Amino acid sequence: MDPVQLNLRVAAARAAVLAQVGLLHREFGRAESRWKADGTRVTAIDVAISEGIFRDLALAFPADQFLSEELPDPAGPVAVTRAFAWILDPIDGTNNFALGIPQCAISLALLWDGEPVYGVVYDLGRRRLLHGGPGLGVFDGEVPARVSARPCSRETLVGFHSPGDKTWLPAAVAVLGDFKIRGLGSATLHLAYVATGLLDGCVDFNVKIWDLAAAIPLVRAAGGEVHFLNGEQLPARRFDLGMPRIVYLAGSPEICLRLRERMSGKRN
Repeated sequence: MDPVQLNLRVAAARAAVLAQVGLLHREFGRAESRWKADGTRVTAIDVAISEGIFRDLALAFPADQFLSEELPDPAGPVAVTRAFAWILDPIDGTNNFALGIPQCAISLALLWDGEPVYGVVYDLGRRRLLHGGPGLGVFDGEVPARVSARPCSRETLVGFHSPGDKTWLPAAVAVLGDFKIRGLGSATLHLAYVATGLLDGCVDFNVKIWDLAAAIPLVRAAGGEVHFLNGEQLPARRFDLGMPRIVYLAGSPEICLRLRERMSGKRN
């Protein structure tokens, strides 16, 4: 990978996300929403942010591939074929956004050969841009960030989303019994907060790749790990709006080990 080409895209990614922040704040808690066929909520602002970010990036990098949760359904999986590809969740936490709950984020990932190498996350509630990737550092605003080095204990804070698939319920209960839980309503922020040390770890049973793609390079660059529990997801070789839900955990190596121990063998 040419570092010059990477750095050009890193700068463009931050600029493209920041260009949509005014719209995100103006319509927060005001945008009308509807429910999609898959049971998730969408607003016109999701679509507008997708179009705006990809318009800006495509002008600079027309040969790249652009993949978003909220652009027209391609009627099936799309092969990830370009060396540089982008995965966008224009508003992760749309339920919160529509209801005026500030835990929501713009989430933009840059992939090289299917692997997330840089992430940009705008945290609406904290008015903070989180960005970084392996070899490039991680920044919470302008402050360098690392995963939590706190030892695992009953005070350990874990971001959590309960399972829709009830065969995972025993594993979820094992986590609930041993850790302090935070449920923010934004999978992106759970994982990004692991990268910045605000949360010690996270466990989720209901996410898709666009919820995680931008925060995965943040965690990896900050000294943490991301473990997929129901099938490896990377490198991404296709983008599928109808993909199955991902089950994963993340945190420091110690936290990941403890979470895996608690969840091991607990599935029905």
